[in-house]
Amino acid sequence: MYDGTSRPPLFTPARRRSTLRAGAAAVALCAALLTAGCGSSQDIAQDAKATASPADGFPVTIDNCGVRTTYDKAPARVVTIHQHPAELLLALGLRDHIVGTAFPDSATLPELKKDYESIPQLAKKEPSFETVLDAEPDLVYGGYGSAFTESEGRSRNAFADAGIDTHLNREYCGKKRVTMKDTYDEIRTMGRIFGVPDRADKLVSDLRARVDKATTAVEDESEVPVFVYDSGDKAAFTAGGKSLGTELIRLAGGKNVFADLDDVFGDVSWEQVVERRPEAIAIYDYAGAGSVEQKKKYLLAQPALKDVPAIRAKRFVVLPLTATLVGVRSAYAVDDLARGLHPESFA
Repeated sequence: MYDGTSRPPLFTPARRRSTLRAGAAAVALCAALLTAGCGSSQDIAQDAKATASPADGFPVTIDNCGVRTTYDKAPARVVTIHQHPAELLLALGLRDHIVGTAFPDSATLPELKKDYESIPQLAKKEPSFETVLDAEPDLVYGGYGSAFTESEGRSRNAFADAGIDTHLNREYCGKKRVTMKDTYDEIRTMGRIFGVPDRADKLVSDLRARVDKATTAVEDESEVPVFVYDSGDKAAFTAGGKSLGTELIRLAGGKNVFADLDDVFGDVSWEQVVERRPEAIAIYDYAGAGSVEQKKKYLLAQPALKDVPAIRAKRFVVLPLTATLVGVRSAYAVDDLARGLHPESFA
C-alpha cells in the first residue's frame, strides 16, 4: 500500500513504494457514479452533525501500531496528515475538531467537499514538524506511514515529546493484509477516541448497507477478470492479493488477475498481464503518477497489449486512490466497481 512518499511517474520503471509496500504493504469515476444512489451517504454526514454532544465513556485507551494512548476526553484540535483520515472524521461529523490537514490525494466526496475545503491546508504534501506544531494540535492523525517519518522529524516520539498524541491508520500497522473489516474497525476506533461510538456504529452500518446492495446486485453475474494498473512502463505496478483493492474487486463481482501476488502491491511483467487476459482494467487515479487519460493512452498504445480483452474493448474502471484505502471511500469503491464491471445489473 502507498505510504505517502513520492510515487513513480508513469513513464519511468515502476518501483516498489517504501515502508509497508516494500515490506508487505482515485475520478475518479464520474461524479454521477460517485453520487449515484448516495442520498443515504449524504444523510450520514448530516445525521452525524445533528447528533448530540459526544457520549460519556472516557478515559479511553487505544493500542495503535505499538503505541498505547489514553484519552481523558475527545481531542479538540486535530491535524490530519493525508486526505482519507480527514474524510473519515468528517463523515463522523467532527469538522469542528479539525484545525488543519495536508496532502490531498483525490477529488473529495461530494457530500464532504464543503467541509473538507473549509479546513486549513497546511501543506500539499506532508507538513514539517514545525508547521504541525504551529497549528497547536492535541492529536495528529496520519493516513500513510510517511505521516510520521522519523528522518523528516515527524516521528511519533517527537510528537509525544511535544505533548501531542498521535494515531496512525491501522493499514500501516504491519498486518500485511488489508480488508473491509479494517475499515469498519478504524471507524469504530475513531468513534471511541472522540466519544461518538453511536455515530461510528451508524456510519459502519450505512457503509455495510452500501456494500451489501452492490454485492447483491451482481451476485448472479460471472466474475470479471480485472487487472489493476497503478503505474509503471517497464513493468506494471499492480495490486496484489493482500491489498484492499483485491477484496473490493471480489465484492464487486470481479477477480483480481494478480490475486496470487503475495503482497499488497508489486511489480509484474507485461507478459504476465497478457497471459492473464484481463477483461477490465481498474486504473488508480491520484496526483503525481500521470492523469487517467495519460494512463489509458499509454496502455492502448502498447503493441504487446493489443490482444488483451480489456484493451480491445477499451474497458476501464477508474478509482480514486483514496477509495482503495482504509477509510469511508472503500464502500463507495465497491459500488463504483460493481457498476463498472456489471453495468447491466444497474440498468
